[in-house]
Amino acid sequence: MFIPTEQTVTPVGRVVPLTVPAAELAVAVHHGSPSDIDLTYGKLGAYVMKHEISVDAPLRENYLRGMTETPDPADWDTEIGWPIFRTHD
Repeated sequence: MFIPTEQTVTPVGRVVPLTVPAAELAVAVHHGSPSDIDLTYGKLGAYVMKHEISVDAPLRENYLRGMTETPDPADWDTEIGWPIFRTHD
């Protein structure tokens, strides 16, 4: 899980601070419950592989709207970022 913060983070248990490096990303937004988020990952991954633009780096999730904003999973939005190399300026 990633929670962005500008404050200093004190390690607690397995929680440690980490600076996520900048990256070029192909992005898709998954609407709804995470129970079928694999379908969105699959479509994004197929696009990236078809265009041969993937780079070896961790995928990213950004929780645009989730359980802290609404209890209804149908209203949740998760942004998925797949690292790619820049194809143009």
